[in-house]
Amino acid sequence: MNVLPRRVGGILCGAVLLAAMSAAAGYWFARRGSESLRPVPSTSAPASHERKPLYWYDPMVPNQQFDKPGKSPYMDMQLVPRYADDSGEGNAVGVRIDPGIVQNLGVRFVQVERGTLSQPLEAVGTVQLNQRDVAVVQARSAGFVTRVYARAPGDVLGRNAAIVDLLVPEWAGAQSEFLVLLKSGDPGLIDAARQRLLLLGMPPELVARIEATGEPLTTTTIRSPLAGVIETLEVREGMTVSAGSTLAKINGLASVWLEAAIPEARGALAQLGKAVEARLTAYPGQAFKGRVIAVLPQANVETRTIRVRIELPNPDGRLRPGMFAQVRLDSGAQPAAVYVSSEAVIRTGTRAIVIVAGERGQFIPTEVKLGADVNGKTVILGGLTEGQRVVASGQFLIDSEASLKGVLGRLAGSPR
Repeated sequence: MNVLPRRVGGILCGAVLLAAMSAAAGYWFARRGSESLRPVPSTSAPASHERKPLYWYDPMVPNQQFDKPGKSPYMDMQLVPRYADDSGEGNAVGVRIDPGIVQNLGVRFVQVERGTLSQPLEAVGTVQLNQRDVAVVQARSAGFVTRVYARAPGDVLGRNAAIVDLLVPEWAGAQSEFLVLLKSGDPGLIDAARQRLLLLGMPPELVARIEATGEPLTTTTIRSPLAGVIETLEVREGMTVSAGSTLAKINGLASVWLEAAIPEARGALAQLGKAVEARLTAYPGQAFKGRVIAVLPQANVETRTIRVRIELPNPDGRLRPGMFAQVRLDSGAQPAAVYVSSEAVIRTGTRAIVIVAGERGQFIPTEVKLGADVNGKTVILGGLTEGQRVVASGQFLIDSEASLKGVLGRLAGSPR
């Protein structure tokens, strides 16, 4: 009858003993882990038996300080002392991680370098008509359209190409008077009659023709003043036009515009007169040279881009409005700068931090000032020097393993 109570008592005793052994093992591993992750200064100081602790802290919560030793209220381990010479030069804070743990974490390091970073600006754009090379053809005198030379908007014309024939009735009387005065031989009257014809809108070449042939001409042919494309054509055969009426608008094709959208962050590269190389999908393997003639003042708030206007020569007329192009702007010679791999930079939102690797597994979070990002490299304006070794990958694993959150929190609380 007493066998069952004895068995239950034995089981209870075994459970208590097993729990005590587990607690002891956990405490031993916690103490060993705290020593391998003990925060250290940036420079080591020789040990001294007479050192006096400044305060005590929990390695897992290093930003919390205690004025006397004891057990940590956060972890089941003893507090660790911080000595006066642990602050090192510049009061830098850091952590030390066992090299074996660093290797297991797969931490990768890169060097801080100095050199010249140059990245040509790549952008996309579309070909447009050159709005500075425009001719507006108007009627100088009131008349009737007697002929339209089979023209339509979009047609490409050569220079001096005929557009319409215009009959001007009021020229008839003035021409007859001019021909009569020519026979009189009076230079003053002849010159006055000639000026009258010019004031009525008769072209000088037409006046000279009448004077040479002695025959009146009441119909004139309106011609294109430049080679280009008809953008608008406002007349048709049989129409009546008044003096000053717009007959057509012609846009020249000797050069075209290429409007490209460049990122706002690199807008400083868009300078007037800068050489540009454009490659069009319509002509693979060919590069067209141009220059920046304008940087438009309005930025696109949705894409955060700036529009740049580029002028490209178009002597053979191959560049047509609407064509797509890849634009390349040379950044030019840049001064030497300190830079590091962009993946080494931790951006917290309010500042940028780089984990600097020291000796014997020491890691120091260092605030840096950032410059431009160029081809995966970030220019460092302050905080690092050439030759330092920084963590390029595994920063967040170090944060988890060594409780860098507390160290970074202390850094964030330090005066700027």
